[in-house]
Amino acid sequence: MSRHVLAIDQGTTSTRSILFDDRGRQVASAQVEFAQSYPR
Repeated sequence: MSRHVLAIDQGTTSTRSILFDDRGRQVASAQVEFAQSYPR
């Protein structure tokens, strides 16, 4: 059974995630940007 670590970065304009294997190698990554809304 392989083990993985998922890192999630919740930023101001996007959410990013990176999946690493048990040797620290990057397996996959994804980023989703979202619009900002400012109340008036």
